[in-house]
Amino acid sequence: MLQALQRCTLSSSRHLLVAQRQFSLSSYRRADPWVLPNTPEHLEQTATEDVPPNPLPRPNESVDTLRARLVYQSRKRGTLESDLLLSTFARDHLNTMSEGEMREYDRLLDEADWDIYYWATGKRTPPERWLASEILRRLAVHAKNEGKVVRLMPAL
Repeated sequence: MLQALQRCTLSSSRHLLVAQRQFSLSSYRRADPWVLPNTPEHLEQTATEDVPPNPLPRPNESVDTLRARLVYQSRKRGTLESDLLLSTFARDHLNTMSEGEMREYDRLLDEADWDIYYWATGKRTPPERWLASEILRRLAVHAKNEGKVVRLMPAL
């Protein structure tokens, strides 16, 4: 504090202390450790092997429990991009899905977050097992947001 006061100069017109700031004129830049989504670098870093995940068996799960679990799993993914995309998709489409469609959506949610996101946005080609998926097609239409709707996270 004393050094800061010693560097101050007295303004003659109003007798105020005005601090002189020390600025560096050199351009010291660090590389950003977090690569932004939708960049080529991020696409490379998030590439996963084409190995289907092993889902947990859930015998005797009722349709209501399945729907509630899918709502939760759509919301709590781990990345904000996936959370927003999947939670709004679940809010808009889950109530009209048949049990078979919900089971297919459940299998899709077992995939990696960035894979689902990039498949839905068209940045990556989905693997063979998802090429004919009606759920992934509907998710891709939802991701395009052609109506330019402002999407917010739905309440839990």
